[in-house]
Amino acid sequence: MNFMINGVTLKVNADTYILSALQEDITGEDVTTNAIMPEPKAGRADLICKQDGVICGLDVFARTFFLLDEKSHFETTVKDGDFVKKGQVIGVIYGNIHALLTGERTALNYLQRMSGIATFTRSLADELEGTNTTLLDTRKTTPNMRLFEKYAVKIGGGTNHRYNLTDGVLIKDNHIGAAGSITKAVQLAKAYAPFVRKIEVEVETLEQTDEALAAGADIIMLDNMDNDTMREAVRRINGKAQTECSGNVTKERLREIAAVGVDFVSVGALTHSAPIMDVSLKNLAPIE
Repeated sequence: MNFMINGVTLKVNADTYILSALQEDITGEDVTTNAIMPEPKAGRADLICKQDGVICGLDVFARTFFLLDEKSHFETTVKDGDFVKKGQVIGVIYGNIHALLTGERTALNYLQRMSGIATFTRSLADELEGTNTTLLDTRKTTPNMRLFEKYAVKIGGGTNHRYNLTDGVLIKDNHIGAAGSITKAVQLAKAYAPFVRKIEVEVETLEQTDEALAAGADIIMLDNMDNDTMREAVRRINGKAQTECSGNVTKERLREIAAVGVDFVSVGALTHSAPIMDVSLKNLAPIE
């Protein structure tokens, strides 16, 4: 799915998730803020990086405060995808101090998570630079965070696999078990799915590779194969279907996997194991 985290996308697709995250943090009131700030007052705070990395999620960060205070606004000199440095002030958020204090943690949670994924993805994408293999994410995303996490993968230089179950046919081992065979599963998928949908089949052996190819799979996912087995599978497929490597993929293996000749490599760790990138709001002060 190609999408940008801009005003329209936020309002149509993301506001529900952001509001839910805010509601999780504010079940009744922000008792601390209400205690120390009995009256509304305008203020500002600096957004500061605490480590190097690829920034991502600036619109989501700003939108979080906007949902609490429609007069808030965010000024920044960077954009999603820029590399930022530790100690760099990358922007200033203006608004009602109540909104700045109450929304701080939720806004930073989004920004840290998305920037961490973008940074980690960039490090893996760099390993594949100059090869013919494309880095993919998976559906191993945090519940209710998929929109944001898959966007972060794209910002980091990766490519999105299917966004959800509606996007494409991916026949995995349990689907094969349910259908009775790879051949039967592909036949059923071709009869049911719209003709514009590609059909991908997960295989674990060379025998399954041959069966998926004969059944007419468009993409064959080589799951948990060692390099030699993958190389032989790619030789047998010989361009008659696209190939994807999946399972036990690490940063250290990426160049080896690309040398095997697969078209794609999917890495669940892009979204399920990326560390956050630390950023913080500092120097909050009233505007007189």
